[in-house]
Amino acid sequence: MLDGLNLFYTDDKEHGAALDRFVRQHPEGTPYHLSAWRAAVADAYGYSARTLAAFDGAALLACLPVCIVARPFGKPRWSALPFCDVGGPLASTPALAAALSRRVASDAAEAGAAGFEARGSVSMPSAEDALEGRKVRMLLELPASAEALMQGYPPKLRSQIRKAEKNGLNAAIETGPAALAAFYEVYSKNMRRLGSPPHSQAWFAAVLRRYGDEAFLAVVRREGKAVGAGLVLLCGGRAAIPWASTLSEYNALAPNMLLYWTIQAHLCGLGVRRFDFGRSTYGEGTYKFKKQWGALPYALDWQEWDGAGQPRAEQASAPAGGSLRPLVEQLWQRLPLSVANTVGPRLRRYITL
Repeated sequence: MLDGLNLFYTDDKEHGAALDRFVRQHPEGTPYHLSAWRAAVADAYGYSARTLAAFDGAALLACLPVCIVARPFGKPRWSALPFCDVGGPLASTPALAAALSRRVASDAAEAGAAGFEARGSVSMPSAEDALEGRKVRMLLELPASAEALMQGYPPKLRSQIRKAEKNGLNAAIETGPAALAAFYEVYSKNMRRLGSPPHSQAWFAAVLRRYGDEAFLAVVRREGKAVGAGLVLLCGGRAAIPWASTLSEYNALAPNMLLYWTIQAHLCGLGVRRFDFGRSTYGEGTYKFKKQWGALPYALDWQEWDGAGQPRAEQASAPAGGSLRPLVEQLWQRLPLSVANTVGPRLRRYITL
């Protein structure tokens, strides 16, 4: 499948602009495929990146960006891509995409890596009767205006948005250090509540810096206090929200409803036509929350190869973490916030989910 193509690894200094143009034009391109993501990973965690590119003459037909992720013990792992839901190959045909993944898996093995992971997604909505227990990404097609968006919601959803406003909440699209600090306060408290190590604030600063005008924050406040926040990334006519959180003690006031409405309305104004709500497990609470907005499930297609370059079983969902996970989560929830925010990022760099 790769015969006759000019195939080579490149970096973003040499071909970053061409790769980004390809990502923006490709129907499956996401904000995570942009060079900004790899630059943020390098800034915050020091992980290098390379991209396998396939050219036919001057025409770029496919690319597969990879980050080399360290592990606390053992060999590094090649990941496409870390810290996000989707980052697999982009190609002119599915066969070419699969061939690129196999080539990278072989190259990772030859380089002595522990293995390679490629986080792909199906390109069409998935039938719900085949999704039991699966991880999916939830995608919503947006109309041309916020007015049309609101009119398209069911009455119950519109009333929940109005409820949040009546409860004294207000939301705004924001940028700058104060907005980042407000976002991180909500995010880090929510991560401790969930029993999960957080990224550092420096990671989010790197993301915002590298994406520039292709990133923004949305913050929900009550009497000046941030009670909900989300970070959104753009890629041409598409957008994704990799992180969104609310303070649980304010959830009865419906800050999540106002947060997501504000984001979607803003995206309509920007001309964005597809919004990625992110990863959920089919049938669970976050899945139902996203579905009520009209989002459709697209099954994730995560694949792994071992250190010998051999494929492992399809990874349709995140690893469960074993029997120790509930205990670890309970211990983490009891940590003082300052300790969780100091120790957590040192662990988070090794957790590629």
